[in-house]
Amino acid sequence: MNPRDDAETGETENLQGRLCVPIPSEAPCKQVQETLSGVVKNVHRKLRRKYREVGDFDKIWREHCEDEQTLSEYALAMKNLADNHWTKKCEGEGRIEWCRSVCQEYFLDGGMKRMLEKDEKSAALALGLSGQVLSPTPSSVSPLGKIRLLDVGSCFNPFLKFDEFLTVGIDIVPAVESVYKCDFLNLQLQQPLQLAGDAVEAFLRHLHSPIDALPAQLFHVVVFSLLLSYFPSPYQRWICCKKAHELLELHGLLLIITPDSSHQNRHALMMRSWRVAVESLGFKRYKYVKYSHMHLIAFRKVSVATTSDLVSRNYPEMLYIPQDFNSNEEEECGNAPPQALRSDYEDDQLAWGFAELPDTPYDSDSGESQSSSLPGFHEFEDPILLQS
Repeated sequence: MNPRDDAETGETENLQGRLCVPIPSEAPCKQVQETLSGVVKNVHRKLRRKYREVGDFDKIWREHCEDEQTLSEYALAMKNLADNHWTKKCEGEGRIEWCRSVCQEYFLDGGMKRMLEKDEKSAALALGLSGQVLSPTPSSVSPLGKIRLLDVGSCFNPFLKFDEFLTVGIDIVPAVESVYKCDFLNLQLQQPLQLAGDAVEAFLRHLHSPIDALPAQLFHVVVFSLLLSYFPSPYQRWICCKKAHELLELHGLLLIITPDSSHQNRHALMMRSWRVAVESLGFKRYKYVKYSHMHLIAFRKVSVATTSDLVSRNYPEMLYIPQDFNSNEEEECGNAPPQALRSDYEDDQLAWGFAELPDTPYDSDSGESQSSSLPGFHEFEDPILLQS
């Protein structure tokens, strides 16, 4: 059955009938949310613990993808959180609306044109051709049709309801039938399609689950919403970003949302490290926002090719998260007293080690990433620029 057939219904794949997360039916809302969050966090802790003990992330990931019960419980918990908890607090819905608004501004309201004009001016200045335009700049995405969007780790396909997107949602265990089953880490890439836009759309509308391979340069947008921190290894996060670069058309957008409940500046060095790592692949940062519980970052693809020696220069290790430095004992002690946790200073000392890694060969859109014409979203000053 084509997963698109019931896309509008949002029906789940009978997950509720096959398994049940043990939650009292009359439990207070907060208790239910904590229980569901515990299911999600325990999966992440288990992966990180295995990675520390075994070290072979390929083996660990293969075994994880074969654990259907754990994956199904995770998918059901994530859908329940999104449907019944995040939307009420605007935490989950806010990130989806942010992605939508960034795409509208960039593709439909002249954002891409402004960025390409800036690139032309920078290139002209670098060549000593001040005031000259090297090549004509497109006014927008050429008659684009729908914005082709790949939502990786989609779970419940939140972008499907927006008419401007042709959405392909993928997940290792989908929570709804409109999401295709796909292991993105092991997705095979094929040669780009040499087809007109409407033919490419027809190709995407006739995909079938599971998806094992996709053509390169197929999408205008790739979304990693709460995805990268799922993986226990920085190298796996790196593979995802590299694969996103290959799947995007030139000037396409990579949107990354990653959880962080700390105050804005606590993990500023981590965000700088991520920025350098992702930009080294051939991206430039376009937008950055810090919400109370997450970072939201938009990168635009500015080059077709990726430098071949990035791994040897240690770029993958720059995609770290604070939990990478925890011991198994720290992971297990979720109720440890505050003094048992690392201080802000200790976190910064760990992060400074990564700050010494080589800078990205690409300039980023520093100015544009700090301001937005999007209503309803408050963007902070970039902590990296403030520290500089």
